Amino acid sequence: MSYLFLILAIVLEVVGSAFLKSSEGFSKLVPTIATLISFVLCFFFLSKTLQNLPLNITYATWAGLGLVLTTIISVIVFREQINLISVISIFLIILGVVLLNTFGSLH
Repeated sequence: MSYLFLILAIVLEVVGSAFLKSSEGFSKLVPTIATLISFVLCFFFLSKTLQNLPLNITYATWAGLGLVLTTIISVIVFREQINLISVISIFLIILGVVLLNTFGSLH
C-alpha cells in the first residue's frame, strides 16, 4: 500500500507542477486552486508513505520520478525543449532511484 501512496504522491506533484505553470504566478484562479489542491493531496499521500517506508528511499523516489515526469510533461504539454545533457541527467536520476530502491535499505 505504501508504494501506491507514493505513486499517488508523485502523480499529484506532477499535476500540481503543471497547474503551477498554468497559473501564471497565481494570477489565474482555476489553475491556482488546482495547484493548491494537488500539492496538499500530494503531501498527504507522501506522509502516508512515510509511515512504512524510510525517508531516504521515499524522498529520493518522489523527487527523482517527479522530476522525470515533470520534464516529460513540460516537453509534451508545454512544448519546452531539452538537450542531450538533460536526457543523460534524467537517465542518471532514474538509475539512482532504481539503485536506491534496490540496495538503499541494506546497511
